[in-house]
Amino acid sequence: MERAALMGAKILILAILLFAGQFGPVLAQSELGSSHDTSLPIEIAADSMEVEQERQVATFRGSVDAQQGDLRLRADVLIVHYQDKADGGGKTISLIEADGNVFVSSPEETAQGTHGVYDVTARTIALDGPVTLTRGDNVIQGDRLELELETGVSRVIGGGQGRVKGVFVPEQGGQP
Repeated sequence: MERAALMGAKILILAILLFAGQFGPVLAQSELGSSHDTSLPIEIAADSMEVEQERQVATFRGSVDAQQGDLRLRADVLIVHYQDKADGGGKTISLIEADGNVFVSSPEETAQGTHGVYDVTARTIALDGPVTLTRGDNVIQGDRLELELETGVSRVIGGGQGRVKGVFVPEQGGQP
């Protein structure tokens, strides 16, 4: 019985190593963050908007859709923090908080969570969840997703019992 369990564990480890090659680049070099240009304009559409000039905060509510280049962010509510530009020529967005049904996408990947923070200045996105990161048929789930936009590195951190769950689907057309 012990030998069968050991053999099963070896097969599982081998399968993970083989299939992780298919999804590995998503963990190491996420398309959601890969070479994203944070200097592009951010377009935001929503059902309503309220601006608090003194606090330099704009709150967008209702089916909020924000886009910067090919990076898209949807949520129930977006709270946009802005500040004066260093050159004194207007305002610039420094931080965006997203709440409720948060969905981030690029042409290759999607990520979902319940709360998100896009730190434009630090070039990072964090989603809290539960979170789901999807690329094709491959899916990783956890409690938190952290994306570094400059490097494209992403991390999924476990939740509940401290575990991350992944489903990796090998490419079709290989050997039967």
